[in-house]
This record gives sequence, structure tokens and C-alpha cells, in this order.
Amino acid sequence: MKPITAADISATTPEQLTALRAGPPEAYAAWIQAAADLGLLEAQAILGQMLLDGHGMARDPEAALGWFKRAAQADHLMSINMVGRCYENGWGVARDETVAAYWFRLAADRGLDWGMYNYAHMLRDGRGGVARDPAAALALYQRAAQSGHVKSIGVVGRFHEAGTVVPRDLEQAFDCYRRAAEGGDFRGMFHLGRMLLQRGRLDEAEPWLDRVSQTATPAFLREADAMLRDMGVAARYGAGTVQGA
Repeated sequence: MKPITAADISATTPEQLTALRAGPPEAYAAWIQAAADLGLLEAQAILGQMLLDGHGMARDPEAALGWFKRAAQADHLMSINMVGRCYENGWGVARDETVAAYWFRLAADRGLDWGMYNYAHMLRDGRGGVARDPAAALALYQRAAQSGHVKSIGVVGRFHEAGTVVPRDLEQAFDCYRRAAEGGDFRGMFHLGRMLLQRGRLDEAEPWLDRVSQTATPAFLREADAMLRDMGVAARYGAGTVQGA
């Protein structure tokens, strides 16, 4: 394959890049690698994710972390968050939730919705050396939700359903789950389907529950199965896998 030059990168139109993304992953990976080597921050973040996933190239979490750190040092917000994810999960480095919390807070303070979401987890659970503070966690989830972050919208629903920090409000919870489900969040889909079942609206619940396994993590599927069994309902979906949460 002919080496990709800086001139090639500069001459690539948005339409050509879209076509590259839709084509063989190896060709797209070569373009991204070249762009990352030239210092394009977005390309460095994408390359890190491709290395983490093994998409278009051999999976290499350690190299992925290196690219995330390189972009993070230039203030690329999603890369800052992804450094945290790597430390949280032990991707390419020893697992260290304290370091993860540092990076998540940095991303949250800079206004990144994913950073708010991940740092809120630390506050909610008291992890990573962060003092447990459900009220502060909810405030961050709400800030992220206001920007349209669907996973945060769903978590806000859980606070309303449980009556944690805020008064219990099942209608508010239902609305949050609906919005999260419509945004593609598997947790939102499940909780919306579960509440529809509780309301006797089986025909509306089934399509949402049937979609859960398409993107849900195995751990969440086990949790969801247990919740349905506690309701006396058999699970309506099989095992599904995704990377990340």
C-alpha cells in the first residue's frame, strides 16, 4: 500500500473520509494512523479506540492508552475521559480507580458529558478515593442529562424511581427511561420495558425488552434477568455483549 502523506491527509474531503469509514477497516485504519502521526487530535483519539477494540488492526490496549494520553495532553476531552476508562478497567495498564477518578473529574470539570457521567459514578459509589456523595452525583448526572447524554438521563430516572436524594416520582422516572430508551440506551430500554410490564402494558413492553440484548453487557443482562424473575417474569432475551458500559 502506498504510504499516506500529509498532502493526502489534507486533500481528503469529508465525503472521501465517509467512504473510507464505510469501506475495509484496514484502509480506514491506515488513514487514521497517518493522521494521528501528523498530530491530528481527533485521529489520535479514534486510533486509540480502534486499538482498544481491535478494529482494523490488532488489538493493543497498551498502545491505545498511549494515544489517548497523547491527545489528552493536548486537552482533547474525550481522550481525557478515555484515559480514565483505561485505568478504571485495567486496559493496557494496571487497574487504578484513584487515577481513573482524577481523569474523570478533569473531563467533568471541562464540561464533557461522559466525564460527568463517569465521575458521578465515583461520587455515587464512593470509589476511587472519592467520598460517597449521592447528591453531588445526581447533580452531575443532571448536568450531563441536560446536554442530551442518554445514559445520564436513564440514571436520573433511577434516582427518581428509588427516591434517592429526590422525592420518589415514578412518572418522572418513567419519562427519563422513555427518553433514554429512545436515545438507544440499553438500560433505559430495560427499565422502560420493566415499568410498562408493571403497568400491564405487555404489548408495549415486549419490543423494548427484546432490544436490550443487542447492546447490553453480559453483567447487565444478569442483573436484568434477576429483576424480571423477582417480578415473576421470565427473561425475554438472550446473552448479548458490548465493550464498555
